Amino acid sequence: MAALSVGQIIPAPATFPEIPSDWKSRFESSLSRLDELDIAPDLGTDIGSLRWWRGLFTCTALCAGTIMLAPTYKPFVADAPPVVTGNAWDEQRAQSIAPLAWGGDTGRRMAANDLVAPLNDTPERPVLSLTATLGQGDGFGRVLERAGVSQSDAKRVSALISQEVPLGEIEPGTVIDLTLGRRAKPTVPRPLDGLKLRARIDLSLMVQRSGSQLNLVRIPIAVDRTPLRIQGAVGGSLYRSARAAGAPSKAVEAYIKAIASKLSFERDIDSAARFDIIVEQARAETGEIEHGKLLYAGMTRGNRKTQLLQWTIGGNTEWFEATGVGQKRQGMTSPVAGRITSGFGRRFHPILGYSKMHMGVDFGAPTGTPVRAVTDGVIAFAGRNGGYGNHIRVTHNPKFGSSYSHLSRISVRPGERVLQGEVIGYVGSTGMSTGPHLHFEVYRNGQAVNPRTVNFESSSLLSGAELQAFRNRLSRLLEIPVAAR
Repeated sequence: MAALSVGQIIPAPATFPEIPSDWKSRFESSLSRLDELDIAPDLGTDIGSLRWWRGLFTCTALCAGTIMLAPTYKPFVADAPPVVTGNAWDEQRAQSIAPLAWGGDTGRRMAANDLVAPLNDTPERPVLSLTATLGQGDGFGRVLERAGVSQSDAKRVSALISQEVPLGEIEPGTVIDLTLGRRAKPTVPRPLDGLKLRARIDLSLMVQRSGSQLNLVRIPIAVDRTPLRIQGAVGGSLYRSARAAGAPSKAVEAYIKAIASKLSFERDIDSAARFDIIVEQARAETGEIEHGKLLYAGMTRGNRKTQLLQWTIGGNTEWFEATGVGQKRQGMTSPVAGRITSGFGRRFHPILGYSKMHMGVDFGAPTGTPVRAVTDGVIAFAGRNGGYGNHIRVTHNPKFGSSYSHLSRISVRPGERVLQGEVIGYVGSTGMSTGPHLHFEVYRNGQAVNPRTVNFESSSLLSGAELQAFRNRLSRLLEIPVAAR
């Protein structure tokens, strides 16, 4: 321990206030009193009370503090850009980016100076060559007029072209080459000196001016119309395989739809099966190719072959097998969009007042609702028929027939062939009827049966000379060689 020297001051030890032993309870008591003091009460209750005035004071103090502490905004003064005019504007515009409609261009250009003198008469090109494209739904004459052809020349050219090809048959996207000559003054359209277009794959048309007359010149184009035949393995995807082999997309879609009407892709067709597709094709000597509709759809599965050829009989076009059997139609279309109000069987007749056999099914529907043939057939009767009112009877085959009664209007004639789902009349309340509805009957061998127990199954069948013509056509198609890849 060091010795203390004489006169050295010894500082007194530091002292701290004594903390009461109950400081914790006092602190908790203060917090509880603050919790009880509601300084922001609901100003919508106890209006006028001390608690309400305390809340109003708090709200006023908070608003005043916010206003006092809010920053101030002052306008920022900046110099306005100088107005650019004259040659300076021309040079500045040339270096800016602007829409073409505003005459925009880019790059540095020399502005006009005092040596530039305006022209009294701007010279024009003596001949102007341009092209116009026929758009979807566009008029041929309107296309010419938009290209600068006068209205009189456009009408004359349209009349000349329509003598060879109907204007509505010219395909959208056809390009028209135009040659416009010198005009007398800038305020009138240029005269048409020449025009050329590809009207069809086998025909080009040219219009030439001779003096004041416009003359049409036909330019035939040789076309080979041998159908396109494509074969290949189904593989993992029939669509992809057929497209890879060169078949047009629309033809492949039609082929798949035709084959699906005879075979199941899940059960009958595997990856080893081979497809055979024949499509209409027109190949011009100038190189253009156009594909038409699907003519033949074949599928080979081992030693089994499915051969389908599209054929029209009785106004109905469908796919027939090589044996002459057409597509099967199972079931029947509902004759009208309505609900069944009375079924087949004995019932109390609402007009006659006694029980009577109801020979069909009633469908409740508003007047004017279309009535459709439940399946293909021939109209055997169409007209007024006593208590049935306006009545239609259809023969579907030698065994089955159907009838439609109480119609407001009939839209078919006897002897007319109708297809499944075709509108033949409209719901009404003619004859012995208490309200608009359709009375529908089905006959088997001339006897009325319950329509709900009948399931029509029909298929077209070729015979005689029709079958022979069908087989000849099929044989000619199968002689077409397969296209080389």
